[in-house]
Amino acid sequence: MTRHIVRRLIQSIPTLFGITFLSYVLIAAAPGNPVRQIAFGDPTITAQEVEALSARLGLDEPWHIQYLVWLTGNDWMWWKYDNGEFTELTTRYGIIRGDFGTSFFRNLPVMTLIGTRLQATMELGVATLLVSIFLGIPIGIGAAVWRGGLFDNSSRIFAVLGQAIPNFWFGLMLILIFGVALDLRWARGDRCDNLVHRRTPCGQVPITQRINYLIMPTIVLSYGGVAGYSRFMRTSMLDTINSDYIRTARAKGLQSRTVWFKHAARNALIPIATFLGPAFVGILGGSVITETIFNWPGLGLLYITAITQRDYPIIMGAVVIGGALTVVAYIISDILYAVFDPRIRF
Repeated sequence: MTRHIVRRLIQSIPTLFGITFLSYVLIAAAPGNPVRQIAFGDPTITAQEVEALSARLGLDEPWHIQYLVWLTGNDWMWWKYDNGEFTELTTRYGIIRGDFGTSFFRNLPVMTLIGTRLQATMELGVATLLVSIFLGIPIGIGAAVWRGGLFDNSSRIFAVLGQAIPNFWFGLMLILIFGVALDLRWARGDRCDNLVHRRTPCGQVPITQRINYLIMPTIVLSYGGVAGYSRFMRTSMLDTINSDYIRTARAKGLQSRTVWFKHAARNALIPIATFLGPAFVGILGGSVITETIFNWPGLGLLYITAITQRDYPIIMGAVVIGGALTVVAYIISDILYAVFDPRIRF
């Protein structure tokens, strides 16, 4: 197992570099840039100031030079030729040295911005994952055990709706019902740091004082998770309970609860391991749409704002973090395979 994990980590290095390269190419090819965003918001800015700003942000270089500087830092450049003079470069950055740079618009280090939003995203992710697992898996087991009954049919309808309803529509409907019709202030999508303690960021307020702001986004995100886990767990359980060893266990007189949960459910969880790995790591990824709808101050809201503003350092920081988390997620899935089924060896 250890050798397999080390080999997978080594193989992930060129994968991450390829992800960053393709992402930077797409960003460079997209219309607009941060300088245009800033100039559009300030009609008094002159052409000379635009050029100076572009040079200060390093956006006056070709895209491949920008990528190399972002990746490795600018130590290898030493000097820059500008307006007939050589200017010594003093800025040092680059993701290889663990520095994601500084946000163009917030003028703060990217890692600082991500760190301030990480707690809120983890709270929402953990709540969503726990609700999805502890509701979805038992519902799937019950639907398989009582196949064709009222519970099974109801859970299948529930699963279809959960997979079909978009998160943004479901979130807006909850805001209209609970926030507008029932006049619940915390259900309107208002920022919790504007309501709980106006001068204190939401992530620094004790969770017990703002847990009500987690209810709506957790419901929206976990609905699809519960539907997905219950659907796949039901299918996996139906394949397992028809196996010979399950019929043998029942023929020996074991209690039904022991047969379903101790023998059948453990083997039925093996296909679910494919989803559990990315789900565990997805806690840190943030949910862009849901956090935007409910103004939850997490990473998702930070990322969507950065994309709108063309804030390249934050966007590329999100790409690197997402790529690394994806690699770790599939390694966790491999480990869970061996945990659920000791027969699996790498």
